[in-house]
Amino acid sequence: MSTPTRAWSLAGLVAGGAGLSASYVVATLLAVRESPVVAVAGGVVSLTPGPVAEFLIGLVGRADKPLLLGGVVLVVLAVLAWSGRLARRRWWAAVAVLVALAVVGGAAVLARRGTGVEDLVPVAAGLLVWVGTLSVLTDPLRRTDAALAAGASEGPASSRRTFLVGTGAVVGVSAVAALAGRLAGSGRRAVEQSRALLRIPGISEPSLPAGVDLGVEGVPPWMTPAEDFYRIDTSLAPPAIEPGEWRLRVHGLVDRELDLGFDDLLARERTESWITLNCVSNTVGGTLVGNAWWSGVRLADLLEEAGVQDGADALLQTSEDGWTCGTPLSVVTDGREAMLAVAMNGRPLPIEHGFPVRTVVPGLYGYVSATKWVVDIEVTRFADFTAYWTERGWGEQGPVKTASRIDVPRSGSTVPAGRVRMGGTAWAQGTGIEAVEVAVDGGAWQAAELATVPNEDCWVSWLAEVDLPAGRHQLRVRATDADGEVQTGVVRDVLPDGATGWHTIDVSAD
Repeated sequence: MSTPTRAWSLAGLVAGGAGLSASYVVATLLAVRESPVVAVAGGVVSLTPGPVAEFLIGLVGRADKPLLLGGVVLVVLAVLAWSGRLARRRWWAAVAVLVALAVVGGAAVLARRGTGVEDLVPVAAGLLVWVGTLSVLTDPLRRTDAALAAGASEGPASSRRTFLVGTGAVVGVSAVAALAGRLAGSGRRAVEQSRALLRIPGISEPSLPAGVDLGVEGVPPWMTPAEDFYRIDTSLAPPAIEPGEWRLRVHGLVDRELDLGFDDLLARERTESWITLNCVSNTVGGTLVGNAWWSGVRLADLLEEAGVQDGADALLQTSEDGWTCGTPLSVVTDGREAMLAVAMNGRPLPIEHGFPVRTVVPGLYGYVSATKWVVDIEVTRFADFTAYWTERGWGEQGPVKTASRIDVPRSGSTVPAGRVRMGGTAWAQGTGIEAVEVAVDGGAWQAAELATVPNEDCWVSWLAEVDLPAGRHQLRVRATDADGEVQTGVVRDVLPDGATGWHTIDVSAD
């Protein structure tokens, strides 16, 4: 006879929980940049090939980050339970497993931008608590096994009590420690408070331009609320940066390097504009697109101040979390409202959308332009670097493709037979939309009514009425940009530089 295997597994889980709690508390108290679990999950993101990442985004959408963190936690829990079982026969093997986990966590922490040896302190603290707790919890189990091996009918009652009391105590202390760590974790809350109190001079409240809304129920609002704006990035724990601590370095092929703080940026002339942003992962008819009122400082003005040297053709942007993107210099300096944005819809940027400063470049997909929490801009050449997503198989330049979408009626819905209203949105940032057309069952294209728009960099709402007799029907939409280029009907995947094709839906008329 021997103690149940589940008791050893429980010991491993409880000891691991104590170690993770200790690591979390120490990380919070020391205000280190990355917790081990988040760092490991971030490492998984970095190592994920582009096609796999695209598949996951398409599969789970905005739930990708919680699911990834949950997956990492489940794997860790499984390893912890296994370590407890290993400790039964081979104590050294269990310790080796825990050390290996700590090494993985430490390596992931050091791989993140801006981390140093001091960021390993939580990992070391967690490992010590881990091993110590596992030793304490498995000692009564070993004594019970020894008694049973000697012929006793059951282990000592004191050993069982010690194990149960010890397990309960560790669970309780771990829970209290985790709660204390959360209460002590004032970094994010402090930044949220700073953001709430921040008043940026010269930032105006958004006022919807006349005629942008055609009043079609079911079409998304022309101005996308910040809380509804799509978020696709690689950051599992968005950096929390106090405005007073933010710095931006502009360097590389320039005559004068710039080192700017938040107040330095606000001292410059500001610009505001309606700009639509969309993700390269947006499928035909997808929702990874939004329109907002952005306020900030023109990138072109900063580059003029720095003095761009001959031969430069790119900006290598770097985020606080280490993410990089390469932006064509020509797009930033051709007169469009490319900016270092400090506000969105008349309010300081939400933390998840780049507070305190991010870049916004109309006409480019986000993966080559929209750097949240931007801290470094190097004026360089495309030939001299490979950015984050380019390294994973995506295109280098990333210009937005003309696109249109049917928002009403919904695909698969049933509508009354007869005259049916269709409505949706279209966009071609940097060029603008000249026309939108719809077709029923592969028939002739008919023109849709377009709303008015304030500039070429924002999306446009459209409205059309079509006749649908009873039965099943296929509805289709296409757009033409201001240069006269008709949106292609050729269906292509989002890889390597954006999806193409006409958005097509099926409806029933009854």
